[in-house]
Amino acid sequence: MKKNKMGIMPVNKLLISMSLPMMLSMIVQSLYNIVDSIFVAQLSENALTAVTLAFPIQNLMIAIQVGTGVGMNAILSRKLGENQFEEANSAASNGVFLSIIHYLFILVLGLTIVPFFFRSQTSDPEILAQGEVYLRIIMIFSLGLFLQVIFEKLLQGTGKSVYSMWIQGSGAIINIILDPLFIFGWFGFPAMGVTGAAVATVIGQTIAALIGIFLNYYKNDEIKLQYTNFRPHLDTIKRIYVVGVPSAIMIAITSVTIFSLNKILMQFSPTAIAVYGVYFRLQSFAFMPVFGLNNGMIPIVAFNFGARNKERIKEAIRLGIQYATAIMLLSLILFQFFPVALLDLFNASPEMLEIGIPAMRIISLSFLFAGFSIIVSTVFQAFGRGMFGLYVSITRQLVVLIPLAFLFSLTGRVEAIWWSYPLSELASALLCVYFLRVIYKTYIDPLPDEPLMQNNVNSEAAG
Repeated sequence: MKKNKMGIMPVNKLLISMSLPMMLSMIVQSLYNIVDSIFVAQLSENALTAVTLAFPIQNLMIAIQVGTGVGMNAILSRKLGENQFEEANSAASNGVFLSIIHYLFILVLGLTIVPFFFRSQTSDPEILAQGEVYLRIIMIFSLGLFLQVIFEKLLQGTGKSVYSMWIQGSGAIINIILDPLFIFGWFGFPAMGVTGAAVATVIGQTIAALIGIFLNYYKNDEIKLQYTNFRPHLDTIKRIYVVGVPSAIMIAITSVTIFSLNKILMQFSPTAIAVYGVYFRLQSFAFMPVFGLNNGMIPIVAFNFGARNKERIKEAIRLGIQYATAIMLLSLILFQFFPVALLDLFNASPEMLEIGIPAMRIISLSFLFAGFSIIVSTVFQAFGRGMFGLYVSITRQLVVLIPLAFLFSLTGRVEAIWWSYPLSELASALLCVYFLRVIYKTYIDPLPDEPLMQNNVNSEAAG
């Protein structure tokens, strides 16, 4: 039997080979988010505000599906490491099934709650009109998003990150190309404004999903999806959700945070919300490579835990923290020294610059701690202890960030609100240190010095 590279390739080379394609594809994805908002910002500041107000729901959709993918991959990679191929196939098939169920849930919400959601945040008729049509399209036609994410995760979980990069990169590039055509009506296309941005998004997601289906069917020989005579396996679904739900909630909490911050910032001006939206797009350029790193790291840690290889687990964690910290430090330098250039990408008005420059510099101080926290939360997921990551996320955003932002808003100075970010990230990092010690003592230290695969080889030789 061919040996899986996650158990034999040098860890540094393996981590780079697994993560680099995902990092590149996520950088492309973050560029899409930035370019998409740059185009929308050319329409008006209200258009940018409308898209920003829609983001909590978009983030919720991503949270549901990424959480499912994380739960599926934690099981999939571990079962491949233990050579239990039928259970790995079951995890993959049930993951695809859950993706379709999640889409149907979002479809119902898209047909019902969109007007109420926007009216809970603003009464501006222009923002309401643009935001509602944008979000309704994004939700109703989101099947492509759900299938794209799950088929990306299947390729990641089996070590085929290059193909995963093709899926995500192709969707983002198509989106970037279509944005100016549909938003401004270039080359004879109808000029649809914010509606065009939504149409470009769902077309890109749908094409990426079709590419993902093709690549998994023809290139992913590690697993076999069950299409005919498929029956949902409740125990497998339960295990996917045990790991995946905490991960999904961690991402979904960001929706609560953005919604709450939007409400707080609306007391100052719509421009403050537009600045916050710009920051969120720009910070994705810093965070997405780290998320790509952790996507490459999860199957490595999970596989080697299944193979009982202590040293490879420890080395993967150490390297992950080092690379993530370096990425975030480079991003910190960019935000500290070039805030005006970053804001000018979004057609920033004088008021936007006045609010945005201190915002970029203050919030980016949180980058000092964020890389460490992201990687450590990945370790929790790989060992099936996603609740640790959930506790960290709840502490950072619900216990520290939102209350501090509200208290700082009482000063009447919008720049005071931004300090809630670095303070909450510091609290998150301290809690991560504690939980990482628990993981080491509970799972890593008790592992035998000789890995499972080596023990099997020795036993066969002795026989």
